[in-house]
Amino acid sequence: MATLTPPKQALKMLLIDKVQQIPGVSHTPWPERDDGFSTLHFQNKEIGHFHNFQEIDLRLGRKLIKAEGLTHYTDSKNHPNRSANSIFMERRFANKKEVEDIVRLIKLAVEAP
Repeated sequence: MATLTPPKQALKMLLIDKVQQIPGVSHTPWPERDDGFSTLHFQNKEIGHFHNFQEIDLRLGRKLIKAEGLTHYTDSKNHPNRSANSIFMERRFANKKEVEDIVRLIKLAVEAP
């Protein structure tokens, strides 16, 4: 009998599959963790990490964050006191549209000069 991937994990796996298609982007699982934590790298530099199966913390840079009009979550459990000027931005995903938007943001971040 095949093991079914829970929906929350399926969205994370979809996101990982899509971002690994971006040249230079890789995913590093942390097998000792069962909470969904893992990291994304671009050319061996961390560009983000998953807090769990439905939230990622991305290194987008201030310029991209401002250009996209992104704001920090007021109910953040992992970074409740994060500076408004941080180069990192948490993004949550609960559906394929939100996954696609995160992929778009990652592409913009790695293509930025």
